[in-house]
Amino acid sequence: MKAIPRPSRNAGRHPVDEVLPPGKLVVYGTQHVLAFYAGAVIVPILLANSIGLSTQQLVHLINADLFTCGIASIIQSVGFWKVGVRLPLLQGVTFTAVSPMIAIGLAAGGGTDGLLVIYGAVLVAGLATFFIAPYFSRLIRFFPPVVTGSVITIIGLALLPVAAGDATGGAGPTSDPTSGKNLAYALGTLALIVLIQRVFKGFMATVAVLVGLVAGTLVAWAFGDAHFGAVSDSGWVGVTTPFYFGWPQFSVAAIISVVVVMLITAVETTGDVFATGEIVEKRIGREDIARALRADGLATTIGGVFNSFPYTCFAENVGLVRLTRVRSRWVVAAAGAIMILLGLVPKAGAVVAGIPHPVLGGAALAMFATVAVVGFQTLAKVDFHDHRNVVIVATSVGLAMYVTAQPEVAQAVPGWAEIIFGSGITLGSLTAIGLNILFHHVGKDYGPAVAGQPGGTVRLDQVNKMSREEFVETFAGLFQGPRWMVERAWDMRPFADTHALRRSFQEALFSGSHDEQRQLIEAYPQLGSQFVADGLSGEASLRDQAARGLTFLAEPERDELETITAAYRERFGFPLVISVRDADSFDRIVEQGRERLGNCENQEHAAALLEIAKIAGYRFDDFLQDANPIHSARTRWSSNR
Repeated sequence: MKAIPRPSRNAGRHPVDEVLPPGKLVVYGTQHVLAFYAGAVIVPILLANSIGLSTQQLVHLINADLFTCGIASIIQSVGFWKVGVRLPLLQGVTFTAVSPMIAIGLAAGGGTDGLLVIYGAVLVAGLATFFIAPYFSRLIRFFPPVVTGSVITIIGLALLPVAAGDATGGAGPTSDPTSGKNLAYALGTLALIVLIQRVFKGFMATVAVLVGLVAGTLVAWAFGDAHFGAVSDSGWVGVTTPFYFGWPQFSVAAIISVVVVMLITAVETTGDVFATGEIVEKRIGREDIARALRADGLATTIGGVFNSFPYTCFAENVGLVRLTRVRSRWVVAAAGAIMILLGLVPKAGAVVAGIPHPVLGGAALAMFATVAVVGFQTLAKVDFHDHRNVVIVATSVGLAMYVTAQPEVAQAVPGWAEIIFGSGITLGSLTAIGLNILFHHVGKDYGPAVAGQPGGTVRLDQVNKMSREEFVETFAGLFQGPRWMVERAWDMRPFADTHALRRSFQEALFSGSHDEQRQLIEAYPQLGSQFVADGLSGEASLRDQAARGLTFLAEPERDELETITAAYRERFGFPLVISVRDADSFDRIVEQGRERLGNCENQEHAAALLEIAKIAGYRFDDFLQDANPIHSARTRWSSNR
């Protein structure tokens, strides 16, 4: 008897939870570590140099940082109880904390004395973050796509100068933007990554960044530009012990500073979690944000014990997840284990540290830019016909790029504001959140906004007071051609809420006579026609069909769709109406058209009305601004899946 194959242990699991073979976990995990390494060690380097620590103390800080990064990444990706978001998110020391920690350390006298005050503040701030996580997560309703998309875009764009700095040789005397050699290493690494992504599929495509880093380093070593002398000078074992520098000291002012840092970092973590959720196609809810922030808090507390610093989700590695399309959280757990090993074996860390800055910068350009692309994808869900959303995105991105391009502006503000103006990510994120609250949550005395436009918004109480002519003019765009449905919906006033308003259009649609309904069906344009692409059938139709790319089809696809729509019109005498936003692909639209050719005319009349109702629902969502914006955002998100 033929044996029945056993189902895979990963069968039915979301790709995030897939446990890959050990070999792939090691390779993919190593790729994350290499992409992360420079950013991981820069904070202790900057801090040590600023507060006057010795080289030996700096080496211990780096080992402690890597060790704790590994623990933090495992907590975040694997998770336990209500701690850890269980997504492929790698943890690293937040750059936001650098300036405040330097200020704290210098105020306490510098050296290890200053370090002990820093650790006292880090311990308390970590605990505070852990306990406020569930309360902060309740603010998720203030993070609709217009905010999360802006924040994710800002993260990607603000990181690009970091990659560019590495590509020119890194900070300090090695930096040389005019060096042809640095340019060659950076662009060569980037070109190799792109080439591998284009030529190969499967495993090779997913390790393109790793291959690019290794190949670039080997080429640089051959030309004498990669140095590994630190390997021989490093020990084989370097164990970091709790409170290595002494017992922490506590200062109220220092604690307040680091708590503020963690609150700001919580905003960035929220953006990173939403970005990763978009990439791995997993919906993010309030509890997910709470779990991620608890992990940040716990990791920061552990950092205070093991001689490290405040932790957050590392945006740099979000781009790597998008670029490689490897969504398993166990890859990040493997990266965490590798970092723990690096933290315990200084020689291994010294090898990774030998990667030349230009090589690392070339790879980082690809990774960081993909974070911005995720932001663009999120912003594609935003209704930019509502002028308020345009203002939110434009202002937040503009301010973020302002302080990113001109970091010296932070010196023009009071000391307490430097923490905000010193980071484009922080300033842009807070601006997006603040403007969203101002435009969508403040001043709701007249009920939920129904329609947004540059001149203002139309609210539900105003809708109930409209004349028939005003009502029809406002909502005629929900349908093509005839307006009898909208006129009859007006008769159903007053509307208790936006759901009742939506329902009135559907009831009016299905109450029409057969001839009225037939006239309405015939008013809809042909799918994929040039008439739609040129915008001649109206802005709403253009937006509907553009959602699935029907306005810019290649010739073979356009011909295929035209054949089906022509056959349909010939058989039934009216156009093929499909709510294309419900279809997940062009192929599904074509398949649905072929299937419907086999129906009778009465079936297709009813089917067309159902599709028109769906289209009207999407058009209603396009300008719907309810009291809770994230509700309508989630509705559109789930409908588009």
